[in-house]
Amino acid sequence: MAQTSPGDDVFETVAELFTLLSTPIRLKIISSLCQGEKNVSQLLDEIDTTQPNMSQHLATLYRAGVLGKRRESTQIYYRLESERVASLCRAVCTQVAIEMDDETEPGDRLLPAGRR
Repeated sequence: MAQTSPGDDVFETVAELFTLLSTPIRLKIISSLCQGEKNVSQLLDEIDTTQPNMSQHLATLYRAGVLGKRRESTQIYYRLESERVASLCRAVCTQVAIEMDDETEPGDRLLPAGRR
C-alpha cells in the first residue's frame, strides 16, 4: 500500500472541487450568483437550459455547500455561500478570458458575459 503524504488531503479536496465545477452550467450559475441572490426563473432568464436541468445543478451545488437558499412564498432564492469557490471561479475564468483575448482577433471573441 502506498504511503500518503500530508498534502494528499489538499489534493483530494481540490480534485473534488474541480469535479464539482467541471460543468459549464454550474460555472454560469456561480457567475450569475456572484451578482446577488436569484430565484430559478431569474437564473433561467440568464442561462439557456431547461428548468429540470437547472434544478438538478442547483441541488448539486447546494448539497456541496457552494449555494445557500431561502424560501419566500412560492419562490426559492439561491445565493453563493462559498467565497472560496467564487474566488477560484473568478480567477480561472478571468485568466482564460485574458488568454482567449490575446489569441483571437478583434470582433472574433468569445468571452464570458462579465468580460463583454
